[in-house]
This record gives sequence, structure tokens and C-alpha cells, in this order.
Amino acid sequence: MRFDLDRPYAIGAEQVAAFRRDGFIRLDHVFTPSELRHYGGKITRLTLARSGIRALLAERSTYGRAFLQVTNLWEQNGPAREFVFGKRLAGIAAALLEVEGVRLYHDQSLYKEPGGGQTPAHADQYYWPLASDRAITAWVPLQPVPAEMGPIGFYAGSHNCQHGRDLPISDDSERLIGAAMERQAFALVDNPFALGEVSFHLGWTFHRAGPNATSQPRSVMTIIYIDQAMRLAAPTNAMQKIDWEIWCPGARVGEVIDTPRNPLLYP
Repeated sequence: MRFDLDRPYAIGAEQVAAFRRDGFIRLDHVFTPSELRHYGGKITRLTLARSGIRALLAERSTYGRAFLQVTNLWEQNGPAREFVFGKRLAGIAAALLEVEGVRLYHDQSLYKEPGGGQTPAHADQYYWPLASDRAITAWVPLQPVPAEMGPIGFYAGSHNCQHGRDLPISDDSERLIGAAMERQAFALVDNPFALGEVSFHLGWTFHRAGPNATSQPRSVMTIIYIDQAMRLAAPTNAMQKIDWEIWCPGARVGEVIDTPRNPLLYP
């Protein structure tokens, strides 16, 4: 069976305005159940095959307990590449960013095991050497995510907050960012996800996720898009230097990030 992952998903002015205000948005019925069954099973199997994690949950760090993380599945070709290169998600990303087109920064499969721990509060762009805030992540659950499974939660409007941008994901970031969000009254939106629902968030939007208290895994595919005109910024921390070397090899500071690992996905 073949699926049309290029089929457009309409984004209106109200949705763009809400995204601009909140720094995130959740969209219903982005994928059909049959699409998620087809691609979700294959992505999950590829994730488990490539994770390389054998340590028990109790023996891992806070970050290691949060999820198994496997990146750039698109380079394995097959269904993972089809999913990442689909224009439906990329078109939504471009519309929400209010840019003409988007490139791939990288993809990440996030597999939260049964009993997996919380994902501490953080902002993704701490890790990214990017010259603007026109970067967005599509968070695609491959099954429904009830509250007890640890759905992603966003602090609405926090993309405009400067406090905490210098913190890597850790127990400290959970404590310090959580306290800052409470002081500034940024509400946490962490409702369950229905099958086919997808969220999009900016790189500077603070977010977290609770533990997976169920007996089933929480399997999520994420795709990070950047403005097609995004330029590489000089790294401000060691993690950004690593990201430059891994995700943008050959890119030059001050120039557009146009490398074989950052293909144009839309239009």
C-alpha cells in the first residue's frame, strides 16, 4: 500500500497567529491511522535496532532514562526517508514559520520505554548553532499518548523568555526552568495526544514530558526543520560545536546551511 505524504494540510491565519503567540501548536488529524500503522511500526523497529542501549533504566543518567534517541533515520532510506521527506509536515512547518521554504536540520526518533523517566524542561535551540529563531520541530506520536505515558508539554509563550536558555537538559534544567516558568506564569499545556495529532514548536519554546508510567512504550518521531535561508551561527557552547560538526558538516559560519545533510524539503 502506498501513502501520499505530500498531501497538503491546510494552515490558516488563525493557526499562524496562535503559533506566533504561543510558540507551539497542536494539530488534529495530520496523519491517518493507516499511515501511522504503516510508518510507525517500521520507524519503531529501526529505532530499536539502532539504539545500542543495553543498560538497565536504573543504571542510566536522567537523560538516558528519558528515552532512547536515534537520529537521522532518513539516511537509512526506505520508509523512514519517505516519512521525513514528506511535504505535508514540511509545508506545515514553512507556513507556521512564515518562511518560503524549509530545510532538514535532522530527525530524531524518541522511544520512551515502559517505566522511562521524565524529560526535563529545556529549550532545543540551546544545542543548535543557528542565526535566527526560524527553527521548528514536528513531534509525531506513532500511537495515542495518554497522560500517564508522558506527552510532551509546552510552556505557552515561553519562546520569548530569555531565562534558562543557557541550560542543557538535566535535573537542574527541570528545577530551574520549571521555577522560572511558574514565576512568569507561563502555563504548561501537556494534554494527552490523540492518534494522528501532531505538535509543532519553536526551538526556543521551553517544554518537558512526564515519565511513562504505563506498560507500553511511547514511540515518537520528530523532524526538525529550519528556514531554507538559515545561516550558521558561531557556536556559543560545546554542544553547538558538536551539532555543527554532526548535522551541518561543511557549513561555514555566516553562510546559508546548504549541505547534503540539510536538503531542501519544501517547496
